[in-house]
Amino acid sequence: MSRRLPAAGTAILALLAVAACAPADSDDTGSASSSTPASCAPADLKTLTANTITVGTDKPAYSPWFVDDEPSNGKGFESAVAYAVAKQLGYTDDQVKWETVTFNAAVQPGRKTFDFDINQFSITDERKQAVDFSSGYYDVAQAVVALKGNKAASAKSLADLKDVKLGAQVGTTSYNAITSEIDPSSTPSVFDDNDKAKLALNNGQIDALVVDLPTALYLSAAELDDGVVVGQLPATTDAAEQFGLVLSKGSSLTSCVSGAVDALREDGTLDKLKTEWLTESAGAPELK
Repeated sequence: MSRRLPAAGTAILALLAVAACAPADSDDTGSASSSTPASCAPADLKTLTANTITVGTDKPAYSPWFVDDEPSNGKGFESAVAYAVAKQLGYTDDQVKWETVTFNAAVQPGRKTFDFDINQFSITDERKQAVDFSSGYYDVAQAVVALKGNKAASAKSLADLKDVKLGAQVGTTSYNAITSEIDPSSTPSVFDDNDKAKLALNNGQIDALVVDLPTALYLSAAELDDGVVVGQLPATTDAAEQFGLVLSKGSSLTSCVSGAVDALREDGTLDKLKTEWLTESAGAPELK
């Protein structure tokens, strides 16, 4: 599934206008130079502003990706990731500048007002035609959503979900996760889309719905009365959907930003931030 609904599905229009400024070293098509920098130190990176890394994201900036609609406070998973990437590249927190950019504007061709943008962008081949992506900084987990007080809401383990009525959108990783990770005693219900699955949950036709975690967080907070995220499912063998940082097509920064993300994954920083902001703070424990 592609990002995103508001905070994880359908794109939300920003409340602030995006300032129109072209990146340094861009051509007439808006693509930045693809020349490789001598090093990935700030002095060698062709950022919009010298010795500054400009990061774009949408507004409102939703929890748990950001906290208090304030990307610059370093709180929330994506805010923390952005600062970690900047630090890995050699920038201090004071050298990070935030720019408001709508979700759609960030992934359209053309000139950008950011060095990279972080906003739950699924990496897709279609989007790669218009923009560059960094390495993935988040492997999208599947999660179980229920209504408070129903049979599934109190589940603490995968075994607790075996005898509840589960549902998912047909042909999705979510459905595969039900069969491979929960292996329920009854055949899961399938739906043409998540709106129909949500209606079935509200009507009591199913006890729980499995969707990706970003969608689960949004549904429980904004679209379901008494919605609750029961927990996250273990990773399946399917190729994981990933979120990546967005850069201008052909950006000279792409290799360095990807290298920074790779280093943060390798040293465990991304896992720590995921646990802090998407498991503990978001109340979405990993079910085993």
